[in-house]
Amino acid sequence: MRYLLVDRIIEWKANETIKGIKNVAMTEDFLEFHFPGNPVMPGVLLIEALVQLAGWLVAASSDFKQWFLPETVDKCKFYSFALPGDQVELGVESVSGGKDKVCFKGIGTVLGKKKVVAEFSGSLIALDEIEDIEKERRFFKLLMRELSL
Repeated sequence: MRYLLVDRIIEWKANETIKGIKNVAMTEDFLEFHFPGNPVMPGVLLIEALVQLAGWLVAASSDFKQWFLPETVDKCKFYSFALPGDQVELGVESVSGGKDKVCFKGIGTVLGKKKVVAEFSGSLIALDEIEDIEKERRFFKLLMRELSL
């Protein structure tokens, strides 16, 4: 199973920042057991949404030649839960980068209130080793609403 946790990309600036949206729907399968009778989006999936957004920043900035592969979560703080019906606004910025290691800082908010802040790092890999580049380019355009179904 593959979780796609970025529903829309609002804006991005090459090699610097990217903003996106994650809509938490009551039909998300992970909510059934997390927690029964009191559904909340798991914190680790909020981090994953930030990591996926960082991947899109790397891909778009490199003309879809690279992707971000996370290795460590260096710092993380959770402030409150993301609940069904919430629209989580995600923001990721590049903190530092090199050939072998890149670092990002991300934040997730709902209605201006912080839900998660995380700093994470990892390496860059060739996108064509894991995905079809043209398919990913098209999907990015769809996330940006530059392409309709």
